[in-house]
Amino acid sequence: MKSIAIITARGGSKRIPRKNIKLFLGQPIIKYSIDAALKAGCFDEVMVSTDDKEIAEISISCGAKVPFFRSELSSDDHASTPVVIEEVISEYNKRGITLDYVCCIYPTAPFLKAEKLKEAMDTLEKTGVDSVFPVVQFSYPIQRALKIESNNEVKMIWPENLNKRSQDLMFTYHDCGQFYALNTKSFLDQKKLFCEKSSPIIMSELEVQDIDNEEDWRIAELKYKTLIDLAEK
Repeated sequence: MKSIAIITARGGSKRIPRKNIKLFLGQPIIKYSIDAALKAGCFDEVMVSTDDKEIAEISISCGAKVPFFRSELSSDDHASTPVVIEEVISEYNKRGITLDYVCCIYPTAPFLKAEKLKEAMDTLEKTGVDSVFPVVQFSYPIQRALKIESNNEVKMIWPENLNKRSQDLMFTYHDCGQFYALNTKSFLDQKKLFCEKSSPIIMSELEVQDIDNEEDWRIAELKYKTLIDLAEK
């Protein structure tokens, strides 16, 4: 086995209870991530890392594997994603399976497409970079960002950009929070989700949405419906 998809799905979500299996337009949201990973066809196994029996049962019914449950160390509120990935790699090593590549996929990524995962894994293998992950351009130049000071006055963080044209400012991007394709050795050396040598998969605004609260959830469903409508036209 050379590469696996690791879908990280802890049971104890706080801001949206049972977030990882909450119904998103009629289906458990984790199913979208599982479906994309299976459809990509570039993984030897699609597994879910969880500490929760119900999440495990739903994941298995969707076609993923749950070969083991998370430890207590990787299940609490403060456990980082790199800790979870490292534990998965270690467990596979114990089973005599050495992984060349892993792809960490978040369970609340309904916009994730199989072709993006395939593109990322192909880039990882062909270019020799350490990691590949999706990014989206900031919708407004961050060089014109404002701050509110203690006296409630508004100031520019970088006032030298006040009179510069938007088109003259450098494009900037942020992480989409959907997935991270990783060279296993580089990850274990650096313990980072995106490593020193990383390549981007550039996404559009319609293809991404952070889902941290109920309002985000509603926005995501509206976006998803819009994409379906556009595809049908």
